[in-house]
Order: sequence, then structure tokens, then C-alpha cells
Amino acid sequence: MAGSTPASLSAEAPAAAPAARKARRFSPWQEAWRRFRRHKMALVSAFALLVIVFAVLAGPFIWPVPINEIDFAAKLQGPSALHPLGTDDLGQDLLSRLIYGGRISLAVGVAAMVVAIFFGVLIGAIAGMASGAVDAALMWVTDLFLSLPQLPLLLLVIYLFREPVKGVLGVEGGAFVLIVAVIGGTRWMPAARLVRAQFLSIREKEFVEAARALGASRLRQVMMHILPNAMGPVIVVATIDIAAAIIAESTLSFLGLGFPSDVPTWGSVLRDAKDYLDIAPHWALFPGALIFITVLAINFIGDGLRDALDPRRVL
Repeated sequence: MAGSTPASLSAEAPAAAPAARKARRFSPWQEAWRRFRRHKMALVSAFALLVIVFAVLAGPFIWPVPINEIDFAAKLQGPSALHPLGTDDLGQDLLSRLIYGGRISLAVGVAAMVVAIFFGVLIGAIAGMASGAVDAALMWVTDLFLSLPQLPLLLLVIYLFREPVKGVLGVEGGAFVLIVAVIGGTRWMPAARLVRAQFLSIREKEFVEAARALGASRLRQVMMHILPNAMGPVIVVATIDIAAAIIAESTLSFLGLGFPSDVPTWGSVLRDAKDYLDIAPHWALFPGALIFITVLAINFIGDGLRDALDPRRVL
């Protein structure tokens, strides 16, 4: 119609733009999950690890075969309907023993990681917030522990304290506490150095300076502003520590310095199988495969978390 003003196509844009922006808005954890999903190997590894965890937790209810049930007539048998993973030299079912041992190996890995991350974050935070002699002394202690050979140190501590701890906490409880303490006590140093570096960087940021100017105490600065922003790399280190702890526990059990011989773990089952590799390779294959898959899956998950929690990485 002549003289009429055509409707502007951009007239509705201001109303539509907020809705579009609202639809694209993600929380930090949603953004991290979106980034993590793009790492296909990390996603597959997370599924594989969940399957293993579910198997070792629910396995005794699905496969209620006693771990110490001896059947000499079925010794060294390969996988079958009665024994899906075969049997050992005493005719004991390997599936039930690996399910039981998986709970121990995973529990040791998680507990040792908690110990290592706790002390690493504590020492790194104190060093990062302090200055001068305190920082230098803590980093000197950290460098000292880093220079010690881990495996000989593990063996020495186990030899010295195994019997006293078992006398106080019992055979299995003492072995668990000692192994967790030894592994966690030799894995806190990388976390401490990483947390210190994060604290030295974040404490100079503008939002921390603003909190300091408003009168926030040092504890409030650490708990409310610095530590939450430093936890991304720490989570990645925690996943790596779980894998390292599982390998360390398997190594100690393989050497006969872990849990008692009648308590199956993945490492002890692998140790018992070493003399039968030529006639019963399945005995060593399955625990070795479980250790390999679990550690590999945890490492891939850590790689995915590193990409997901790194704000500077563009995906």
C-alpha cells in the first residue's frame, strides 16, 4: 500500500536475541560435560570403567561362588560354562577371585588417591599462600621426596612396619591401611607443586585482589576464591594417581608384600599364575587384562578431563 511503512525485519530481533542467548547459556559444569563428551576415547573409557566398577560391586550377588572353594578335579581348566574365566591350580574359580580382588585394588587406588591429593593440596596451598622461608622449606621437602626412588622406598616401609601395623589393625585391615598410607605418602608431591603454581597465579588475579580489598581473610580467599579455581588440574592429577596406585598395589602384591596370600587381588592372582604360563595362560591373561584396561581407561578419562576443564582450550 502506498505511503505505508514496511515492517522492519529487525524489529523483532531485540525480543528474539535474549531468548537465543538464554538457550545458549551453559553452567561451568554443563560446559565441562559438553567438552568431555567430545573426547570419544574418554567417553568410551568412562563406560568401560563403570562396567568394571559395577562388576566388582554387584558381582558377588550375580556370581555367588566362594573365592576359596577348592576343587582339585577342575584345576587349571580353561574358560567354560561352570567357570567363565577358568580355574587356578587349586580349582578355585577365577571369576569370583577377580571380582573380590577388583574391589580391593580399586579401593586401594581411590583411598591412596584421596591421601595423596589431601596432603598435596594442603602443602601446595600453604606454600602458595605463604612466602619466604615457609614456601622454600615446603618445596625443599617436596623436592626431597621427589628425589627418592619410589619402589625401594615402598619395599623398605612395608618391611619395617608391616608386622606392627597388622598386630594393631588385623591382617587385612593392617595391610590395607599400610599400603594406602605408603602409596599415598609417595604420590602427593606432583599435586603439591601443581597446587602451589596455581595458587601463585590465581592469588594475583583481579577478583582475589577485590576480595582482599573488601577485607576477606586469607582462609576465605583460599576456600571461596582460589581453591575452587585451582581444582581443575587437581582433578586430572587425581585420576592419574588412581591409576598409579592400582599399579603400585599390583606390584606389591606381585612381589608378595601386599595383602596376605589367601586374599586375592589382581596383583596376587597374577603372581600365582606366573609359574603356569605355559599350561594355563588364561590364569595370567585375565588379571593382567583387567589391570591394563582399568589403568588405560583411567588415563583416558584424565585426558578427557584435562580438555574439559581447561578454559583456554577451544573445542
